[in-house]
Amino acid sequence: MSVANQAVAARECAALFRLGRDVQGALRMVELIDAVLPQVAPQAGAVVLQAMLDAQQRQDWLALADYLEYELVHVIEQAALG
Repeated sequence: MSVANQAVAARECAALFRLGRDVQGALRMVELIDAVLPQVAPQAGAVVLQAMLDAQQRQDWLALADYLEYELVHVIEQAALG
């Protein structure tokens, strides 16, 4: 999956959580994380992933959507730059 595709997938996943479709969003998020984690810096990936997990455990779907759409996309783009 290319960087552009990963960013689009993260935004689409965020949209699912914002629409209250948390089960579909969670399934898409697993696929996305599997594709993204091997490519990002371990420290940056761990920080964002932990924040996403915390939001998911609280069932704070809007916060999770924000992490997907903004923080994860930023980490993906940074990994692509170098």
